[in-house]
Amino acid sequence: MLTPSEKSRVIEMAWEDRTPFEAIETLYGLTEPQVIGLMRQTLKHKTFKNWRARVSGRKSKHLKLRSEVIGRSHCPSQYKVKSATKAKSR
Repeated sequence: MLTPSEKSRVIEMAWEDRTPFEAIETLYGLTEPQVIGLMRQTLKHKTFKNWRARVSGRKSKHLKLRSEVIGRSHCPSQYKVKSATKAKSR
């Protein structure tokens, strides 16, 4: 059973283009069909349809299909927190 914050993170990872389903399974123990079920239960119908259309056939969502050039699951600038000082100076 996932906590609300874990569900939120799984949904976020499922939306990310470069995060493979295998990474979700490794971190949270959810297989691809289970992630699809979670997305179906959690998202609005139209949003779910848009997500399925987007990830269906996407090579980057499956480790075996992705190019060896893609070595990381996120872009280098993702998850970088700006310091409060820099944010205030802008």
